[in-house]
Amino acid sequence: MKISISLLLILFSFLSISAQQEKPNVLVFYVDDLRAELGCYGSETAITPNIDKLAKEGVLFNKAYVQQAICAPSRMSTLTGLRPETLGIYSIFTPLRKVHKEVVSLPQLFKQNGYKTISIGKVYHHSSDDKKEWSTHFEKEENSYLKPENIAFIAAQKKLGNKRIKGPAFENADVADEAYKDGRVANYAIETLHKVKDDKFIMFVGLSKPHLPFNAPKKYWDLYHKNDFKIPSRKQPEGVYRLALAKWGELKMYSNIPNEGTLDDSLTRSLIHGYHASVSFIDAQVGKIMQTLETLDLRKNTMVVFMSDHGYKIGEYGAWCKQSNVEIDVRVPLIISRETNYKKRKTGKISDALVENVDLFPTLLDLCKLEGPTLDGKSILPIINKPNTKGDEIATSVYARGSKIMGVTATDGKWRYTEWRNSITHEILGAELYEHKNSLLSFVNLSGKSKYRKVEQQMRAFLETQFPRNKPFLQNDLPRK
Repeated sequence: MKISISLLLILFSFLSISAQQEKPNVLVFYVDDLRAELGCYGSETAITPNIDKLAKEGVLFNKAYVQQAICAPSRMSTLTGLRPETLGIYSIFTPLRKVHKEVVSLPQLFKQNGYKTISIGKVYHHSSDDKKEWSTHFEKEENSYLKPENIAFIAAQKKLGNKRIKGPAFENADVADEAYKDGRVANYAIETLHKVKDDKFIMFVGLSKPHLPFNAPKKYWDLYHKNDFKIPSRKQPEGVYRLALAKWGELKMYSNIPNEGTLDDSLTRSLIHGYHASVSFIDAQVGKIMQTLETLDLRKNTMVVFMSDHGYKIGEYGAWCKQSNVEIDVRVPLIISRETNYKKRKTGKISDALVENVDLFPTLLDLCKLEGPTLDGKSILPIINKPNTKGDEIATSVYARGSKIMGVTATDGKWRYTEWRNSITHEILGAELYEHKNSLLSFVNLSGKSKYRKVEQQMRAFLETQFPRNKPFLQNDLPRK
C-alpha cells in the first residue's frame, strides 16, 4: 500500500510536534533571602495565599537546603549544579565566568538544546554571568526608595561623599506594585510569557524581596499589625563557636540602624513587619504570573518551581540576615508543581526527603530529557513523582570566615553537625551539634556531651564523606575580612 507524500509530511509534522510537547516548559521563581516560613510551611504570621496555592498544586519539600547561605555562591551552585567547594568561590565578589569559563551552566545547556532561556530580575548575583546564554535578559537597577525624605537623604549623603551609606532599612510608600522593582519584574515576566507562548522556554523570575531594604507598597504593610509580632529570643546557643554567627550582616549599612549595641523592641518589630510585608509583596507577584500561565493555557505544559537562594534571620539569636551555617540560614522553601497535563502529577503533597538547591539543574535535565555534564547534584524527579521516596542521607553546606577558617556542616534531617576547620590543615577549631527535629532553632550545642556521643560520631562520619580531612579546599575566591 502506497502512502502519499502529503500524508507522510503530515505524519512527520505530527510526530515532531508530539516530540516537542514531551519536553515541558519550566518557570522558576527564584526569591532572595526567603526563609522557610510561609503559610504553607506552617507560619502563623506570613500571609502568602498565592504561594500556598502553588503548594497545594504540587509537592512542598520540608527539608530543602542551600549549599552556602549567601547570594553569589548559592546562585552559582544552583545554576551550575556544582557545589561551592567544587567551584572554589565562597564570596559575593567574584563572578562565575571570571574563574570558570569551561563550566556548562543551566541556561547555556538549555539554549544549546533549542529552548528560549529567559532571565528576569535577579537570577545570578552578578548580572554579567552568562548574559549571552539568556535569550532574554532583563534586570534594571532598583529605585529602592520612593518617599521624598529618603530620596533627599541619599542625595545628601552622596553629596558628602558617603557612597556606602544607604537609606533606612524599610519603607512603605503608598504606590502601585510596579513602582518598586519586583512589581516591574512581574509585569515584564507577564509581557514575556505572551511573547514566548508558542516557544519552548525556561524562565527564571528573580524576585529581590524580602532582601533589604524591606521596601514594599503600603497595602502590604497594612496586612499586618506591628505589635502582633513577637520578639524572637536573642539568646545565642550555649557553646556556640565564636565565629559561627555574623551579628548583623548587611543590616548595619542602613541609616536607621545603630552602630553598636542591640536593636530595641520597637525597631526589631518594625524590621520584622517590613520583612513580612516584603514577603506578601512578592507573593502577589507570584499570583499575577501564575494567573498569566493559566490565561495563556501554558500551565498544562509548564513545570513551576518556587525556591529561595538561602534562609534568613530576623532577630533570632540576636542576629540578622544570613551568612552562617545555622539551620535557619541554610534551610529554604522549595515547592515544585508538575505540568497539569502530566497524568501522574502529585498535588498537595509534603516530602520530608533531604534535597538541595544543587539538585535543580540535574532535575530539569531529567524532566526535559536532555543530556548534560557531570554534576554534584542529583535528579529529584523520582521524589516529585513519588513524594514518599527517600532522599539522600545528608545535605551539606559551607561557610568561610576569611581565608583561614572554613565552616562545614551536614544535616540528616534531625541533627545538624558543624565543624569549623583550619582551611589548610583541616584542624578542627570548633564543633557544634544541634537537634532540629521540630524547630528551625536550637539553643544548646550538644557536641562533646556523652549522651550524644554516638549521634555525633555518626554525623561526623557523614560530614567526612563530603569534606574529607585529607582533601584541600579549592579556593578561587574567599570572603574579605
